[in-house]
Amino acid sequence: MNNHWNKLIYRAGAPFYDFLFNAGPFARARKKVFADLALEPDKRVLLVGVGTGADLRFFYGKSLEITAVDLSPAMLAQAKSKVGENENVQFLEMNAEDLRFADQSFDLVIASLILSVVPDEHKCMSELVRVTKERGKIVIFDKFKGGEGKLPLIMRMLRPLIALLGTDIGRNYQAILKPHLGRLIIREDSPAMLGDMYRKIVLEHK
Repeated sequence: MNNHWNKLIYRAGAPFYDFLFNAGPFARARKKVFADLALEPDKRVLLVGVGTGADLRFFYGKSLEITAVDLSPAMLAQAKSKVGENENVQFLEMNAEDLRFADQSFDLVIASLILSVVPDEHKCMSELVRVTKERGKIVIFDKFKGGEGKLPLIMRMLRPLIALLGTDIGRNYQAILKPHLGRLIIREDSPAMLGDMYRKIVLEHK
């Protein structure tokens, strides 16, 4: 996977993305992920890889300062169409592996279905941590390789084919988090959908 290919994939898929990934079990999982977030007015929130804006509705009406970034202009256009005129949302075209923000800029960082699609998940995770304030939170909703050991044979066979669609089904979230555990507290790590394949992970910056 690379960013140029991902842009092409998401430009083609933007009109259909909501139907595939923002409805049914995905919609229920997103609602579960964000149901218990404590959001205080005037906090700065960053949605990394906002896509078509499926998560935006969970932050409306709460007097937040919201920044939403995505690599794909087509996805951003879909997200912008979901915003009411009274909401404070800034949309920026940006690479999740190179977030153009100062250190410790945000109180809450949302990473939905982004660590599995960026070319370098470790670089992306480092950026998520860098831009989060002390005592700030990072919320991750994504698919990862479940359990220890190798992927099942069928998953190993499918992995390179699925990667052509712009996503990786074999990434290990424990390996992604490990270099940062000196600065992060894991507040929650729980299954969110399809057994333990999709997970909700809540991290607090020390």
